[in-house]
Amino acid sequence: MEHLFNQDSEIAQLIQQEEERQHSTIRLIPSENYVSKAVMEATGSVLTNKYSEGYSKKRYYEGQENIDAIEDIAIERAKSLFGSYGANVQPLSGAPANLGVLLGLLQPGDKIMGMALPHGGHLTHGWKVSATGIYYNAVQYELNPETKRLDYDMIRDMAKKEMPKLIIAGASAYPRFIDFEAFRSIADEVGAYFMTDMAHIAGLVAGGVHPSPVPYSDVVTTTTHKTLRGPRGGLILMAKGFVTKVNKGVFPGLQGGPHNHTTAAIAVALKEASSDSFKEYAKQVVSNAKVLADSLIEYGFDLVTGGTDNHLMLIDLTNKGITGKDLSSALNKVNIETNANTVPFDKRSPMDPSGVRLGTPAITSKGMKESEMKTIASFINRVSQSINDDEKLNKISEEVKEFSSKYDLVF
Repeated sequence: MEHLFNQDSEIAQLIQQEEERQHSTIRLIPSENYVSKAVMEATGSVLTNKYSEGYSKKRYYEGQENIDAIEDIAIERAKSLFGSYGANVQPLSGAPANLGVLLGLLQPGDKIMGMALPHGGHLTHGWKVSATGIYYNAVQYELNPETKRLDYDMIRDMAKKEMPKLIIAGASAYPRFIDFEAFRSIADEVGAYFMTDMAHIAGLVAGGVHPSPVPYSDVVTTTTHKTLRGPRGGLILMAKGFVTKVNKGVFPGLQGGPHNHTTAAIAVALKEASSDSFKEYAKQVVSNAKVLADSLIEYGFDLVTGGTDNHLMLIDLTNKGITGKDLSSALNKVNIETNANTVPFDKRSPMDPSGVRLGTPAITSKGMKESEMKTIASFINRVSQSINDDEKLNKISEEVKEFSSKYDLVF
């Protein structure tokens, strides 16, 4: 970063410190990952200098021959990787992708139905503080109170009662497979559009280790980071008959010019995700998650649904007598990165919930495997027993730094 240090050493030093932090920290936030040097080079390229309002071959600015080619390549790679009829690679992230779909398919005030945020859904699935909950009439389905899993009979009954115009599947803190075919059936029964937000599981779908929502959904949205291991961006996959409407929802409905440097980086990440090595990565992510979950259970941690089918797990700390914020803050002190999270039917405040959410995408990118998961579970258990003991936490911190620094990106 020679030029950056010369121009702005303050920012350069902070970036350097963050690079060092990411190298020495066990990063367990399920929505975080590492990208390849190739993706980073595309993100930091001269493409950031070009304005490209509109779509390929239909721009409002001249000088688009290279931009059009890049966007076309990204679209074709997305369609090929996920088996969709159409794709839009312009959304700036997952939230704009979701809102763009709603703008394209619905009218303000139309009813939508998504998973309740406290039960593992996402803000943009109609939660009251999101634009999707402010401009649309949103209702939320919840998990079964006994199993803490999706109950498709309950969802069907709610859909028949509410008659939404669009049903959303997908989650940000749900550790089990989602039955997309069942959602399709429910949507058909009530005459609703069916949209899936696969932001968390896109890389697992690409790697063939998670069922794909594409064959069953009218529209599928995703971020391009998380398990897909690309830049911070968004992607929309569409069935036949939805491309024109959804594209209009993104532009001009929601955004102006796309971020061309991100589009190029998305194209690079999609090519990487089509490789055999990425398929092995996706398999390892899931295997690591299962071992980490089982190891935590052995230490007496209560995992929501008793385990995981994907890349993440949710710990309910009620039986440990500590809160999610207690544990996540203590873990952060020892260089283990997680996030406090509500659990289904949580009686505590979202600012100080009962749970902690963690996952394996980033640590798998650093080459960690099953044996390392057992070590990480041991660290977490020791921290949970030493919440207020700074001396013990300092000792664990040094062990974590030494442990994590042994690993580097394997791609």
